Parts: sequence; C-alpha cells; structure tokens
Amino acid sequence: MKNPIRHRRTLKLLLILALAQSACNKDGGFHNNVETDKKFKGNTYEYLKSKPGVYDSLLAVVDRMGLKQTLTDSNVTLFAVTNPSFQLAVTNLNTLRRQSDKDPLFLSNIDGVHLDTMTSYYIIRGKLPSDSLKLQDGLDLKSVRFGYPMHAKVVHSSASGYVGGGPEVIEFSNTKRSKFIRFWSTTTTGSNNIQTANGIVHVVSPSHIFGFDEFVPRLTFVPPPPNLMTLIGGKLTVLRDNNGGPDNGEGSKKVIDGDDHTKFLADLQGRLWMTFELNTPEVSGVYTLTSANDAPERDPRAWTFEGSMDGSKWVELDRRSNFFFEERYQTKVFRCPNTVAYKFYRVDITELRDGGLFQLAEWTINKAK
Repeated sequence: MKNPIRHRRTLKLLLILALAQSACNKDGGFHNNVETDKKFKGNTYEYLKSKPGVYDSLLAVVDRMGLKQTLTDSNVTLFAVTNPSFQLAVTNLNTLRRQSDKDPLFLSNIDGVHLDTMTSYYIIRGKLPSDSLKLQDGLDLKSVRFGYPMHAKVVHSSASGYVGGGPEVIEFSNTKRSKFIRFWSTTTTGSNNIQTANGIVHVVSPSHIFGFDEFVPRLTFVPPPPNLMTLIGGKLTVLRDNNGGPDNGEGSKKVIDGDDHTKFLADLQGRLWMTFELNTPEVSGVYTLTSANDAPERDPRAWTFEGSMDGSKWVELDRRSNFFFEERYQTKVFRCPNTVAYKFYRVDITELRDGGLFQLAEWTINKAK
C-alpha cells in the first residue's frame, strides 16, 4: 500500500511544480504576440481557394475583374478581404437602394468600373511582409493595376491596459491621394505574413467594409436635376481667368462646356470666384463640381456657394471645407435648402488641396426639386 501513496505524493509534487512554473511565466500584464511561420505551397489565388467560406466573395470579384492571373503568377501582397466585409458593404448599399425603391445590386452586377477600382486597392505590387512596414512613418504603396497610392504601417494594439502591449497589426490606409493623414480611410489586419509561392497575404479585419468608405457613395450616384445654365442660359464671369483668356484651351469657358475632359485652370491667389448670371431668376438648391484630369493638389478644398439678386450683395447658401475628390473626372452633387429665385449664383473658392494653381473640369447650377 505504500507504493501507491508514494506515487500519489510524487504526482502532487509534480503538479505543484508545474503550477509554480506557470505562475512564473505570466505575460507581465500584456499580450505577447508571437508570430508563427505561415506558409502555403501554392500561389495566392490557390490560397484563397483553399479557404472555402472565408474568401468566396473576394474570389468572385477577382474572377469577374480578370485579376486571377495577377494573383497566380505576379509578385504581390494581398490584403485579403473576408466574406463579412463584403456582406457589410452590399447590405449597406441595398438598404439605401431599398429606401429609394430600387432593385438590389450584387457583386455579380454592380458597376464593374467602380468594383475594379476598389478591388485594386487591396492588391499591392511586390512582396511586403510586416517587417518591411515597420518604418516610423510606414510605407507608401502602389496598387497593382492602377498604381493607386495606399499606405501601410505596423503598430501594436493595446492589451490588458498596456498601450502597445497587444498583438502586431498593420494599419492599411486608402490615402485618397492626399498627403494629409486626417483625410485617409484606415483599416487593420487580423492576421499577417501568410507566405504563398508568389506573394504575401495579410488578412483584413472582418469588421472592415469592402471599398473603405467608398462602396456606397460610388454606387449610389443620383444625377442632379436639370442644369439651369443650359435650361435658361446666361453669362459666366470669373475673378481671374487663365493667362490665355476665357477661350483658351484651359480658359474659364471650359468649366461650363459640358465636357469633363476639358478644364478651367488659373491661379488661386488666395481666392477665386466663378459667377453665373441667369437670363431669368430661378431657384437653385443643387450644384455640382467635377474634378479635372490630373494633379489632385489643384482641386478646390474649401468654398462657399452663394446667391444674389443684383450680383453685388451675396447670400451664403452652402459652405464646404476639408473636401476632396476620390477620383479624376468625378462629379460631386451638393444640395442646399434654398427656396429663393436668384439671378446670380457663384462658387467662391478660398482653399485648394495644396499649392496655388486651381483647376476644375465642370460646374453646374441645378434646378431645385
């Protein structure tokens, strides 16, 4: 009977020692994330295919946009978007469409141009493990198809009340072609450094909405009401014209010619207004601005939209600041609660995204609904 007792005592002693060793190995109040090697023998496209129920939506988009070959034989870094991210985006889109009595859209039939642009955000040229993104300011990236400027930076999240004591994540940002971080749209990764035969895969957090903050706005453009400039007619004047004059290839007349591939280009010099005098007074509660072909730094960033009875005394109808266009040739529709029929309307630009040279492809004044 003594031997079993001795064995039980030995087991108890070993258990106590194990518990003591575990107590000595506490995490010190923060999560110590240890990266493990994650290797997949196939290419990046095959990796996505190997995870049924995880990347089905991404695969559908990649196939539709003709990006399979890129993920098969090119050296790329993929910020892989999971099914929940697509579900959030499509649900948000169709909720808005339902309110307008419009049929739902799906990844198979939404506008391919916009879908292609948004998908390209997540596929970056070259193999970029997280170690390459640990510079203090992160790393500027280029998308594989359009060279669109993205940005990535490694940070440590907080854990157990310790700032920076959590797991290593990548902050992945759509820069909106802006050098100002406050204009960026940023998400984080949930898993990093999955190695494939031709690239690196970082998995984007499932709480991310595909397309960053652009999915719904890109696919719900509602054309503005009729353009009063063409409906009624009138005369354009500007505070400062192009050096070549209003009829020049980039003169002021190009901003109302109905062609978004032409533009008005002039020096801002702190302020530049464009005024249109209608032939007869009319109520305008809508106006549009369209970005020009290049140089996003020339885009207007801050302005007021104003109305006047006599072209001398102006009433502010709308004010915008910290604005940016996401794309070139992009038309933005702005609405204001105006109910007065003015004969004169103007846009008074006071700030650009950067520099002192202003450009705009199109401006319209539109009839109030």
